[in-house]
This record gives sequence, structure tokens and C-alpha cells, in this order.
Amino acid sequence: MPPRRKLNEFEKGRAVAWFQDGVPKREVARRLHVSISVIVRLIQRFTATGRVQERCRPGRPKKTTPREDRLIERLALQTRTASSSIIRRQLRVATNTNISQQTIRNRLHGFNLRSRRPAVRPRLTPAHRAALQTSREVDTSAMVPGPVQ
Repeated sequence: MPPRRKLNEFEKGRAVAWFQDGVPKREVARRLHVSISVIVRLIQRFTATGRVQERCRPGRPKKTTPREDRLIERLALQTRTASSSIIRRQLRVATNTNISQQTIRNRLHGFNLRSRRPAVRPRLTPAHRAALQTSREVDTSAMVPGPVQ
């Protein structure tokens, strides 16, 4: 099933106008390439409220503004290896906004930006070093040219 497509304000207004002009809901849905249930809900909302905009939804308000979100994205792209704490400090200096490092990571995840620091290799134990050295000696001895047959 394809993902639901949202109608923008212009398309919502066209749908209501077509419906008020007598165009059937099914035809309006076909013209806008959406499900008929989308049009039914839109018409119900328009008749109840007189508006085509969606109602406000409940939920926790965002701590950052869209402008601050863009700044976070720009800071992360300018310095690809900057950690969330560094970006947090830069944001606090620039906008006087104090937000958590987790909020920074959430915003970066929203921008499809992942890990902010290069991966660190695990430390080698003496046993690992000895095995690595032995394998290197075997590899170099295999590379010594022998008699050609």
C-alpha cells in the first residue's frame, strides 16, 4: 500500500470548492489522487469548523524553533566530527538556548545525520599484539621469492 499523501492548503481548498460545486466525493478523490476517506474527513472538518486546516494536535511542545533546528543541522554539517556536546555549546553561544545533548542527537537523527565521532578501535592486548606480529611474519615470509620451477 502506498504511503498516505497529505493535501496542501491549496488542494484542500480546491477539493471543498469542487464538492460545493456538486462534484461527487469519489471524483474529487480521483482528481487529487487520494483516497475517498481523505476527502470525506476533509468535508466533515470543513462543515464542522468552516476551515480546511487541521486542528492542533496534543503533544509536548518542541524545545527548539525551526530556526534553531536549521542551525543545529548547519553546525553538524560544517564540522562532521563534532559531538553533540560541542554542537550544544555552539548553539548556546549563538542563540542562548540551553537544550540537552539528547535533543541535539534527536534533531540530527531527524536530519538523517548519524554518528558524530569517528569510531575508536578496541585496544590490543599483549596476546593480540603477539598474534598480529606472528601473522605479519608469516605473510612476509610467503612473499619472499623462491626458486622458479
